[in-house]
Amino acid sequence: MNAKKIIDAQGLINTIKQRFEKNMNRHKNIEWSFVEQRILSNPEKLWSLSEMERTGGEPDVVGIDKETNEVIFFDCSEQSPSGRRSICYDDAALKSRKQNKPETSAMEMATNMGTEILNEDQYRYLQTLGNFDTKTSSWIFTPESIRKLGGALFCDRRYNQVFTYHNGAESYYASRGFRAILRI
Repeated sequence: MNAKKIIDAQGLINTIKQRFEKNMNRHKNIEWSFVEQRILSNPEKLWSLSEMERTGGEPDVVGIDKETNEVIFFDCSEQSPSGRRSICYDDAALKSRKQNKPETSAMEMATNMGTEILNEDQYRYLQTLGNFDTKTSSWIFTPESIRKLGGALFCDRRYNQVFTYHNGAESYYASRGFRAILRI
């Protein structure tokens, strides 16, 4: 855990608690006391949670893994997190760009944050909890069979539908970022 980057751990927990209480539809039948206990007993994950918050993800609880009892957080910002946009899909895509390279890639940034990128099923589940990415789009985990051919997948919500698209993995746009998942 990089404690230097967490300026106010209790402040972060309070922010997460307020969001949890404001959006009970995302986590029916989950008690805050259980969530807080999981956070406090896994302090190494607090930094990852703070990075999700710092980069605009507005992390919130979306479930509990029935097998591991882990609390599952997704980025629940209305649009793709603003601090994670204008990035290509992965390091290979970043290296393949000859000019106008973005600073980093979605996969590298997620790894550095101690999180993962939502896959398509997780993204579609998120969309059952609200309307997300109505003006932006988010990279999603791309199967190796697509990635090895140079492509990558992203999703958004338009016309009250969730769409999955493809693009060259080296592409990047000001309106495309990624959404993270964190298990605590």
